[in-house]
Amino acid sequence: MKFLWPETLWLLFVVPVLVAGYVVLLRRRKKVALRYASLNLVKEALGAGQSVRRHVPPLLILLALTAMFVAVGRPVAVVTLPSQNETIILAMDVSGSMRATDVQPNRLVASQAAAKAFLAEQPSTTRIGVVAFAATASLVQTPTRNREDIIASIDRFQLQRGTAIGSGIIVSLATLFPDAGIDVSKLIYGRDRDAWRRTPLEQARDAEKKEFKPVPPGSYSSGAIILLTDGQRTTGPDSLAAARMAADRGVRVFTVGVGTKAGETIGFEGWSMRVRLDEETLKSIANLTHGEYFYAGTATDLVKIYKSLNSRLVLEKKETEITALLAAAAAVMVLLAAALSLLWFNRIV
Repeated sequence: MKFLWPETLWLLFVVPVLVAGYVVLLRRRKKVALRYASLNLVKEALGAGQSVRRHVPPLLILLALTAMFVAVGRPVAVVTLPSQNETIILAMDVSGSMRATDVQPNRLVASQAAAKAFLAEQPSTTRIGVVAFAATASLVQTPTRNREDIIASIDRFQLQRGTAIGSGIIVSLATLFPDAGIDVSKLIYGRDRDAWRRTPLEQARDAEKKEFKPVPPGSYSSGAIILLTDGQRTTGPDSLAAARMAADRGVRVFTVGVGTKAGETIGFEGWSMRVRLDEETLKSIANLTHGEYFYAGTATDLVKIYKSLNSRLVLEKKETEITALLAAAAAVMVLLAAALSLLWFNRIV
């Protein structure tokens, strides 16, 4: 525990002074009690229990004052609290292999249903963005708190050819850090398609934005990426290289593998192919970014996984000021002291 205002902790020196004053007061009362003709009669009237009880309310008051004095110092401790994640990006695979029916009714419909169930569990303050990826990736819903808009964007998914997992991660990162100067066109297509639109000064500013210092993996607490896919990368930037970009920015990527591990052969418009889940790559992405990998073999598994993800995203350990907690504890002890004093002695301390 540390304190934001440690110089105020001198107030704690008042506590031993109060203890000493209480001891002196007890001794004075004892001297007054000796004037009675029979001290034994007084002790019998009070009883052993009463003599102990009379110290409980003052002790609670003393503890309450100590808590308040500590609270004045604005203590900070590492506690487990609801996460302050402001933005979660759902990066979802819309490649042609998502029409496979090994997950009923098919992989795409099952993933859409599970994503909607996940949305229902999120706090209303959390912004959700949606990225769809196949041969390339695009932001289909900017981060918003409007759940109806998010659901509508998920319902509009259309299957396309190709699977560019790396592109999905890069577009998700650009969405989380819109002012970081992440050059999506160059990273995905290998060229800056918009360079001709910018003046030399704007290009220089963009270059300045791109310079950043890597942070520890998993240290970014204001956002996360949930990547759902059913196949192997067939095009686009390297998936692990994109995962390293996320790790350097502290963003956790939770990966969800959809489909049976044996895979399935699907056909469409005169062509057929066998689609198989690339679990090793998804596990590596999760490990690099300090996220976690989940396997979903059925539609039921998908829903369970999203519920599990919700608990992992909502709770985290972080440094938090606990001044209010100590102040509340002090108030409770004062009320308890007053209640016990009224109950036992028909008076307030």
